[in-house]
Amino acid sequence: MKKGIHPDYHFIEVKMTDGTTYRTRSTWGKEGDTLSLEIDPNSHPAWTGGSAKLMDTGGRVSKFKSKYSGLGF
Repeated sequence: MKKGIHPDYHFIEVKMTDGTTYRTRSTWGKEGDTLSLEIDPNSHPAWTGGSAKLMDTGGRVSKFKSKYSGLGF
């Protein structure tokens, strides 16, 4: 392997939507940083069989629905 061309590979904390965390290695951020997920396998309908609903944390879904409510969405 060539030296100096690969990103730093270090430990980070990943925070799931339910508040649980786990430690993993990544090239994201710096050593000890926390990556907070907005969507993860615990909350995404593709992995939960449709039983979980997506949270509208940014208000984007509400904004879309109010903007296009008369168009049958």
